[in-house]
Order: sequence, then C-alpha cells, then structure tokens
Amino acid sequence: MEVKLKPKIEERYDLGNLVTFIPNKRLPIYNWFYFKEGFSRDFVMLMLDEFNLKKKSYVLDPFCGVGTTLLACKERGINCVGVDVAPLAYFVTKVKVQDYSLDKLRKELDKLFSQKFERYPIEGLSPLTLRAFSKFNLYDLIFFREKIKEIKDESIRDFFLLALINASNKASFALKDGSVVKIVDKRVPPLRKVLKRILVNMIKDLKKIKFEKCKIDVYLEDSRDLGFLKERFDAIITSPPYLNKIEYAKVYKIEYDLFFRAYKDSLRSYIGLRPKNVKDLFPELNLPDIAKAYLQDMNECLREFYRVLKPKGKVALVVAEGAFPGYAIVPTDYLIAELAHRMGFKVEKIIVVRQRIVTKDRTVKVGKARESVVILKK
Repeated sequence: MEVKLKPKIEERYDLGNLVTFIPNKRLPIYNWFYFKEGFSRDFVMLMLDEFNLKKKSYVLDPFCGVGTTLLACKERGINCVGVDVAPLAYFVTKVKVQDYSLDKLRKELDKLFSQKFERYPIEGLSPLTLRAFSKFNLYDLIFFREKIKEIKDESIRDFFLLALINASNKASFALKDGSVVKIVDKRVPPLRKVLKRILVNMIKDLKKIKFEKCKIDVYLEDSRDLGFLKERFDAIITSPPYLNKIEYAKVYKIEYDLFFRAYKDSLRSYIGLRPKNVKDLFPELNLPDIAKAYLQDMNECLREFYRVLKPKGKVALVVAEGAFPGYAIVPTDYLIAELAHRMGFKVEKIIVVRQRIVTKDRTVKVGKARESVVILKK
C-alpha cells in the first residue's frame, strides 16, 4: 500500500520485548496488575534517555494503561500526567503511583482479616461472573469487597481493592484468551488465602523501589480532548489501543461486573465509540470502516498532542499494523506518521521493533504486521 510520506525507517528488533508488558512481570509495583496490552518500564527509561528528559521535565501518557510511564517517571523524579478513558486502567494507575503509610496498611490488613465472615447476596451479577467462581470463593470475594468499601481512607481502600481484583483473577475459573474470557475446569486456590498473600507482598513491594519527589497526576478522561490540562509537556510517551478487531473491555468484563458496575460502554480497538459521521482521511486507500474511525480518532489525539507539547517537544508512539479479513494489512505506523506530518510534526523516524505473522482461518499465512515506535518532534 502506497503512502505519500517516506519516513526514515530504523529496524531495532532487539527492542521487541521492551514494547510488551513481559519485563514488568518481575518488577515490584509495576506487576501489581498484569496488562498484556502495555509496554515495559525499560522502554520508558529508554525513551526518557533518548529525549534527554531530566528532573522538572513534564511527560504525558495520554493512554496510560496501568501506569508504567508514570511509575518510571516517578523513579527518575520527572513530573508526569497520565490519562485513560477506561475506569479499570485509571483505577490501577492511581493505586500504583500513590504514596502510602506502611503502618496504616499493616493495621488495616490485620483488621480486615480479623472480621467475622458475613454472607452478602450475589444477585445481580452476570452469568459469566457466577460461572467464574466456586460458591465459596464468590461469597468470600463479595464479603471482602463490602468490608474494603468500609475503609475510610480512600488511598488505602483502593490499595486493598486492587489486591482483591488480583486475588479474584487467581481464584477463578476464568481464562483471558485474546479478546474473550473462557471458563475452564481447573483447581483454584481459596480466595481468602490468595488475597492475604497478595496484600502482604504488595506492602513489601513498597520498600523495594526508591521514588524521587515529583508531581504525578492521573485523569479519567478522553485523549481526543485534553482541554482540562494546564501543563505544557516536554514529551509524550504512550501507546494507543492497537488497530484490530478486539474490544479490550470484553477481556475485563468480570472485573467491571464486580468492581465498576457504573461503567457500561466498551472500549473498542479504535479510540472512541463514534462510528457515525466518520471522515475518511485516506479516501484513496479504501480502508476498512474500523480503520477509518481509528485514524480519525488518532488524528484528533495528534491535534491535542501538538497543542499541549512545548516547542521542540518529542513524541514516542508505540503502534501496530492492523490486519482485516479480505483486506491488505493496514500500515498504521505510516498512516499515523502522515497524519502527524499534516498536523505540523516533524516525523523523525519509525523504529520497527517487532513483526508478527498474520494468518487467515488460523492456518493460512497472509503476511507480516509490524509493531513500531513512531518518533515525532514539534
């Protein structure tokens, strides 16, 4: 597929693992919630060095996921703002970047597990959630959820709630498989035991990383409109949802059912939920409808990025090509680079870090799709 802009291409397959969440699995606090759509602390640190960002710099992550960019900046003492439209992501990030009193956490832990069990009703939960747990674990889960809600200190309450969300994942029959949740027959541990172990480990984790003093803010907002931000940023380090057919919120439907009942919308693979009145920014390419909507949303985000960046500010944008049945692979990195160029950005380079095989009907190879880092400068 031909596009007008011919950016500099740099192949760095040695960085492929860094744009995944895998390296975070061994890191305290970073690993408090597994988020396979995220990138790693090491990638953020690499970009902070690449952009020569120091203390007093301001970084924005407008698709902050579970807060990796913010935590890495906090390690360096760099001011950072995170934005996400998904309540679960916003919640996890907020918990991970908070400062805590270890004494208060330990006292609340002792208090929580000293309380006598009460059976709370489970009516109103979805059939999927009911199938995902044994009766014993589900009643324990609801009991702890209601007791945690009684904690007066919001930061401590949220800390315990995140631990319960993680415990519920480990003590359930649910398995996240791509864009769906499957119920599998397997042995699961008692929720109460798992929850206590997770809480003890989370409290220990708080002593394992040294953070520098800086300003960290998190917002539950839409990155197509960043008018609420007063800061001007030296850099943006982020990864928007990839262009594909996955509805990310479906993977977390049990978490939303149990802990975020007010959230009803799903977050599709394109950034927003406005498929009507889509403006085709590349009419000559005859793109799939989802790609048109995705690129329109990305164009609105790029406009906001340009507005909130300082002159000469940099952007590192991790994106992936999209593959659709009956259509050639959509070169998302090139098209976003073209939109950024139209917006006034200088496209410094596209760093190709990974390639994945694209198949049809799970067996027929139809090509390769890139994952790339688009580097922009205002």
